[in-house]
Amino acid sequence: MTEEAPADAPKPLEQELEEARAEIVALTTERDAERDRALRMAAEAENTRRRLERDKTEAVQFAAASFARDMLTVADNLARALASIPEEEASAAIRTGIEATQRELFAIFERNGVKRVPAVGLPLDPNCHQAMVEVEAEAEPGTIVSELQAGWVMKERLLRPALVTVAKARAAAEG
Repeated sequence: MTEEAPADAPKPLEQELEEARAEIVALTTERDAERDRALRMAAEAENTRRRLERDKTEAVQFAAASFARDMLTVADNLARALASIPEEEASAAIRTGIEATQRELFAIFERNGVKRVPAVGLPLDPNCHQAMVEVEAEAEPGTIVSELQAGWVMKERLLRPALVTVAKARAAAEG
């Protein structure tokens, strides 16, 4: 006949140690998981803070971009007006007035980081130029030979691409 331990009898020491070890392992695993979760949440919060700060900075820098884009039409119209005035003595006062207005507009653009995109003589850059026409010219293929409309950037952000004419490869001589 085998004797069974009473229900309220103390557990053997080895069994208690094993249960304690298992509980320690479970608690350690849970603690590590919570620490990892807390670190990830802190990193996510920091990334969000940085992104919002960057967005805020960009919003402040480029708040006037829409207004500047609208003002480009004024610059275009001043250039057209100057081009249409004849080179006569009677027109000199008008020309002087329009040139002064254009200089002031360009000075305002400069103070606000609005700059003209360089074009003529440069290779076509699709990031800031838009080819409108291809012509045979005494230039390397892909080189801008004339500007149809000025392009503009505001603090390195493109407001409007330059509309340009580009040199194309000469056709092979027929023979």
